[in-house]
Amino acid sequence: MDFLKSAVASAMAAKGPPFPYNFGDKVDLDPSIWTLYNGTRREDGSDCSIFSFEIAANRSALPLARNALKKLRTLRHPGVIKVLDTVESDTYIYIATERLIPLRWHVKRKSLSPETAKWGLYSIARTVKFINDEASSVHGNLKVASVYTTESGEWKLGGFEVLSNVKDDEAVIYTYGSLVPDSGRYTPPELAKSGWDAIKRSPHSAVDAYDFSALIFEIFNGSFTSDQAGQTKNIPPSLHPSYKRLANPNPKARLTVAHFLEQGRRNGSFFDTPLIKLTEGVENLGVKTEEEREVFLDDLDQLTDDFPEDFFKMKVLPELLKSVEFGGGGPKAFGLVMKIATKLSNEDFDAKVLPVLLRLFGNPDRAIRVCLLDNLPLMIDRLSQKTVNDKIFPQIVTGFTDVAPVVREQTLKSVLTIITKLSDRTINGELLKYLAKTANDEQPGIRTNTTICLGKIAKHLGTSSRSKVLIAAFSRSLRDPFVHARNAALLALSVTSEHFSDEDCASRILPAICPSLIDKEKLIRDQAVKTLDVYVQKIKKAVESMPETALPPENSASGNPRMGTPQPEASAGWAGWAISSFTNKLSAAAGDITSSNGAPSGPAASSAPPSRPSTAAPITSTSSASPLHRQAVKSPPPSAPLTRNPSTTGESFFTDPDDNNDDDADFDAWGDMGDMDDDDTSTPNKMTASVTSNQSNDTPFAEPSSSKRKPAATTASSKPFDDGSEPDFAGWLAQQAEKKKGGVLGGNKTLPKGLSKTTTTTTAAKKTVAPVKSKPVVVKKKIDTKPKDEEGDDGWGGW
Repeated sequence: MDFLKSAVASAMAAKGPPFPYNFGDKVDLDPSIWTLYNGTRREDGSDCSIFSFEIAANRSALPLARNALKKLRTLRHPGVIKVLDTVESDTYIYIATERLIPLRWHVKRKSLSPETAKWGLYSIARTVKFINDEASSVHGNLKVASVYTTESGEWKLGGFEVLSNVKDDEAVIYTYGSLVPDSGRYTPPELAKSGWDAIKRSPHSAVDAYDFSALIFEIFNGSFTSDQAGQTKNIPPSLHPSYKRLANPNPKARLTVAHFLEQGRRNGSFFDTPLIKLTEGVENLGVKTEEEREVFLDDLDQLTDDFPEDFFKMKVLPELLKSVEFGGGGPKAFGLVMKIATKLSNEDFDAKVLPVLLRLFGNPDRAIRVCLLDNLPLMIDRLSQKTVNDKIFPQIVTGFTDVAPVVREQTLKSVLTIITKLSDRTINGELLKYLAKTANDEQPGIRTNTTICLGKIAKHLGTSSRSKVLIAAFSRSLRDPFVHARNAALLALSVTSEHFSDEDCASRILPAICPSLIDKEKLIRDQAVKTLDVYVQKIKKAVESMPETALPPENSASGNPRMGTPQPEASAGWAGWAISSFTNKLSAAAGDITSSNGAPSGPAASSAPPSRPSTAAPITSTSSASPLHRQAVKSPPPSAPLTRNPSTTGESFFTDPDDNNDDDADFDAWGDMGDMDDDDTSTPNKMTASVTSNQSNDTPFAEPSSSKRKPAATTASSKPFDDGSEPDFAGWLAQQAEKKKGGVLGGNKTLPKGLSKTTTTTTAAKKTVAPVKSKPVVVKKKIDTKPKDEEGDDGWGGW
C-alpha cells in the first residue's frame, strides 16, 4: 500500500500538473473503474476523498472515466457528490471530493434504521428526479455501489460513468452502457432483450425507475439479482404499492421516480417522516417566520435517537447555532443545541460549539442567559478550568446584580455547577463578595438559596476564612423573617459542622442556635433540636479527650502557693465550699496569732514585750476556728503601707487596697451584707468577742496593741496550718450584736478580715491597712458616726 501511494505521488510530480492533496488509505469498493482513497488537503489538512483512474491500466474504460469527470464538473445538485478539484493528464485522472463512505459498508453491516433508509432513499429520489426532469438525462448506473454517504450522514449520488443527455444521439450510454462493471445484474428487461438503443423507444426515465426499485430491494436485503425484481421481502409495507410499480417489466407502465417521490410525500405516506421534514426545514431555518420556526423546533425536539447522529452534528447543529446567535431561535433552539452537543466528542465540541457559547455568554438577552445557565450542567464537563475561570465566570457574575430576580436566582444556582472549575482566589474573593450581596437580597427565595449554596460549597472555601464566613452568614440567616431561610440555615449548620472548631461550636454556634428552640414555627423548633444535638455531640466528643484540669499539680516544683481545691466530699453537694480563699501555706498570713489573753502564741511569743496591755476583748481560739477567723485576728506589720509578696501571700487573688483596679466590682456583685441578722443577739459557742466603744481603729476585729511588729515573713511559720473549717460568720454576727448592746451606733459595719472589700476610696478603709502603734490600755478616739457619702451604709446594705 505504501509503495502504491508513493508511486502515485511520483507519477503526479513527474507527469502531471500539481495536485494539492495527499493520498491516504485505499477504500474498499464494489467493482468499479475507479480506485477510491481517503485523502487530506495539503493547505489545511481537511479530509477529502480521491477517485483515481489509471489510464494505462484500464484504457478501454477511459471514455467512461472522462464522461464521469465531465458530468461531475457540470452537474450541480445537493444530492450529487461535491467535487473539490480535478486533475487530468495523459496517464491518470484524479477527482478530489468531499469525504465519502460507500453506502455498501452500511448495507453490509445492516446499520441503517428504517427511518434512516427512508431518508436516504428520499434524497436519492430527489436527485434522480432532477437528472431525469430538469437535466433531461439518464443516469443508467443506479445501484448501491453508486451511492455514498458523507460525514454528515447524507446520501450522495455518484457513478456518472454513463450519465447521458437523451437529446444527444452520440451519448456514451448507447455505446458504452454494457461496459459498466456489474451492469448485467441491474439492466432492465427491455435493455437486456433489445440492447441499450431501446432507451430511445421508451420513456428515458424508465431505466432509472427500474434501477431505483433494485436499489430499494438491495438496501433492505443486502444484495440484488435480476430475478428478485419486484419482491417485497423485508421492505416496509408502506412502500409496497409504489415499489412494485417501479419494478414493472413494461417500461411504459413503469412508475417514474418523480411520481414515486410525489406519492411518498403525501400526508401519512412513507416519506412523511419527522427526519425528512427536519432535513427540509433545517436548510431554510433562518428565513422561517416565528410561528414556522416554533413548529419546526417542536418537531425537532421529538426526534428519537434512531436518527443519524452525524447529520445532526454536521448539518442540524450549525444551523441551530446560527439561529440562536443571529436568527432569533431563542432558548428552545439552544436547548436542542445542547441535546445534540452531548453526543459530540470533545474535539468536535471545542471546534463547533465552544466559540458560539463564549459569544452567547456575553449576549445581554436575559432569555438566552437563563437558558445558558439552565444548560450549564450539560456542558461543564467539556469546559476547561481556564475557560470557565477566565472567560465564562466574568460574564456570569453580571447576573448577580441584574434587576430581574430570575436572572439573579439562576446565576446563584449556577455557582454549584462551576465551583469545581474556579480557582481558590476567585472563590474566596470575587465569588464571596457577590454571595454577600445575594444574602441580603430583597427576594426571600434568593436569600434562602444563598444559604443553601454556601452550605454546599463550604468544602471549597479557604480554610483561613471559611468558619468566619459561614458563621456570619448562617447566624444572620437564623434571624431572617422568612421561615425557609431560617430552616436552611439550620440545615446548613447540620451538614457543615466538621468545618468548625470546638471553640467556635461552643461559644458562637450554639448560642446562635438556641433562640431557634423557641421559634414560633414548629418546623424551625424541630430542626433546631436536631441541629443542636449535632453540635452537642461534637462537643461531647471533643471533651472526652480533654484533661480533667488545667491547673498545675499540688506538689509543683515551682513552689508557688496554690488555691485550695474542693474535696470530693465537699463538692458532692452544691452547698459545699468550692475553694478556700486562702493558701495552705502559713507563711502567706502576715502577723501573729493572738491567744485568749492577748499575747502572741507559738514560736514568736518570746519576741513580744513581757507586759503589754491589750485593748482587744478576749477571744477564744478553739480547734473549730476557721482559717478565715485566724486570718482576721492577725496583726499587720508596723511598717506602713502594707506590702505583700505575690509568691508567698497569694497576691494574684488579693490585691492592695490602694491599687486602682476594679476588683471590688467582683465582690459588689454578691450584694451588701452589712445588715444581715443585725438583731440576732445569740452568741455561738465557737467564738465570743466584745468590741468596746473606745476602739482605736476601724478594722473588723481588735489587734494586739504592741509598739513594734515584725514583718510577716519573719514571724510566719513554714508549717501548713489549715483545719478546713468554714469562715466564722457566727463570730462576726456576735460582734455586730455586741456593738448594738454597747451602744455603738452609726459605726462601720464590717466583715471579718479577708471578706471585706479589697478596694475602697474612703478614709476609714485606708486605716484598715495602716500600721497600729502602741497605745495605752484604753485609748479614746472619737468615732465618726456621720454616714459616708461615697458608699452609703459602707456599700454593703442588705441582701
